[in-house]
Amino acid sequence: MAKRLKVSPTTIRRDLADLEQRGLLRRSHGGAVPIQPLLYEPFRHKSSFHEQEQQQGAQKRRIGLIAAELVSDGDILAIGAGTTTTQVARSVCLHKGLTVLTNAVNVAMELSQRDDMRVFVTGGSVSGDWFALVGNAAIQNAGEMFVDKVFIGVDGIHVERGLTTNYPDQAAIHRAMMRQARQRIVVADSRKIGKIGTALIWPIDEIDVLITDEGASDEDIAPFVAKGIDVRRA
Repeated sequence: MAKRLKVSPTTIRRDLADLEQRGLLRRSHGGAVPIQPLLYEPFRHKSSFHEQEQQQGAQKRRIGLIAAELVSDGDILAIGAGTTTTQVARSVCLHKGLTVLTNAVNVAMELSQRDDMRVFVTGGSVSGDWFALVGNAAIQNAGEMFVDKVFIGVDGIHVERGLTTNYPDQAAIHRAMMRQARQRIVVADSRKIGKIGTALIWPIDEIDVLITDEGASDEDIAPFVAKGIDVRRA
């Protein structure tokens, strides 16, 4: 590419990184590939998922890329349902030999295209327009697998009230995933900081990493840093 376009390799790498953050391509080992149509694309106009995905879209993509930096080849991961965690799933595909447990139908569909990745779905009933699987079966199955890292999205993260969501049935399955994880990672754009949802997912003292975006000020993240949480801004 550098030879054809008559620019330096550094320029190519910078431009590819910019295009990836804008969601126009995805870098791979030694190159880049175009974004493929999503397997569930025909259904997205019927739900609010697409609208939520577009809100803070660039920030969510950057959060996904930072999250992928925490993953190593061969890791066992749990990825909860949500628009930001969907970006995490798309970014971790750069790694090899992953095992992924998810309660998100769309995440499972996208990752199933990888021959070197094992994907486990929790089962359960589908919750609303979010492609989320919930219920007793989902909770039980999530509790039977230990994982290296869990990635959870939230509707609110508050230094006193903890991680919260507005969907109690999803809170239960995400709690089950958190219990089984060696490292607990929260992915949340800056709009979620200081907000409180209706259902508790997990206490703030028991998470390891918070990945947010540059819209979070030093003042916003200071209480979490004081709790010993590794806060990263994408």
